[in-house]
Amino acid sequence: MSGAGSPTIAVDGTGLNVVIIAGQWHDVITDGLIAGASRVLENSGATWSLFRVPGSFELPVASKVALENGADAVVALGVIIRGGTPHFEYVSAAATDGLTRVALDTGKPVGFGVLTLDDEQQGLDRAGLPGSKEDKGEEAATAALQLARVLAELRG
Repeated sequence: MSGAGSPTIAVDGTGLNVVIIAGQWHDVITDGLIAGASRVLENSGATWSLFRVPGSFELPVASKVALENGADAVVALGVIIRGGTPHFEYVSAAATDGLTRVALDTGKPVGFGVLTLDDEQQGLDRAGLPGSKEDKGEEAATAALQLARVLAELRG
């Protein structure tokens, strides 16, 4: 795992409406991701809300609905831990491909905070919890805010 080389970015979120969509699985890790994302959004001045969905598979459709109904950006947070069946590959691919499609179809940012892990410890190391090495919730929210600003500039 490497957080090395990560940029330090502060983005003004004033005037932006951002929705965090988070899965319900692996609540300790997911709650850490939510805390990191919400802290960034709060500090940026963005208006934000949180919605929970059953799991990572449901993130794309909820993200699409949020963006189609006025959100300027979405932060999608989920945890998928490898098990002994192909379930991991299918859900990981569906969530990743679905969220990419949502961003392309809507032309709006989707901060990607879906952790695909071999074991629970990897998630604890990335969740922004005390002792974590990284905060992927924070990173996903920062990316969504930054891209929202870039897209606004590109659109003139």
